[in-house]
Amino acid sequence: MTITDLCQLMLVAGAAAYLQTLTGFAFGLVMMGAVALLGLTSLADAAIIVGILSVVNSIHILIRGWRDVAWHEFWLVVGPSLAATIVGYAMLESVAASNLAVLQLILGWVIIAAAAQLVSKPQPLNIRSSASRFIVAGAAGGLLGGLFATAGPPLVYLFYRQPMAITSIRVTLVLVFAVGILFRTTLVVATGGFPFVAVLWSLLAVPVILAATEIAHRWPPAMSPKSFRRLTFGLLLASGLSLSLKALI
Repeated sequence: MTITDLCQLMLVAGAAAYLQTLTGFAFGLVMMGAVALLGLTSLADAAIIVGILSVVNSIHILIRGWRDVAWHEFWLVVGPSLAATIVGYAMLESVAASNLAVLQLILGWVIIAAAAQLVSKPQPLNIRSSASRFIVAGAAGGLLGGLFATAGPPLVYLFYRQPMAITSIRVTLVLVFAVGILFRTTLVVATGGFPFVAVLWSLLAVPVILAATEIAHRWPPAMSPKSFRRLTFGLLLASGLSLSLKALI
């Protein structure tokens, strides 16, 4: 990775951390999409970098908000998520060795689906969803987490429909994603596929992430939540479409 690539990585990490702090998700999606589009490193290495930086960003958020975690929903989701992470990681190992374009195309579709969630207006539920729905969403998120270190879309869709405080939803999602990333990183180390040079790149980006998170807390954007969601939608949609087109070509 050249100096230019490293600078691009840090800028992307800062933007992703800013969005994560304000929306409760999007860190992994923005990072993976940008890294794949810019060709900064392989998808496997990018997932490691995203994982390390996600944990750092999550810890920074949870230090302030851990008391708002919805523990009942967390325990329903985390078990199936970790089990499915193993399956997703195994798929990454097998597909990456044969067809990188397929992985890029799947990632592009996942990002587009996440972008659509930001502008869709699903009706909030009057009562919380059944345990089975949380289990299924956890498994789906874990599968994506194992593949790309981005477990967001299915979990975000389910949680944001619940009759829960927004703060509780955001912090619970951050904790679920952090646990999933730590487990995925453990899998990588156990299978001997851990690229230690990626740790160095990640550590260099940590100060940028901490600064971006602090800025988001202290000086949120001077725009309505609706406008901010549209801006995030545009960024994710452009990233997903570009990545899908690149894979198809």
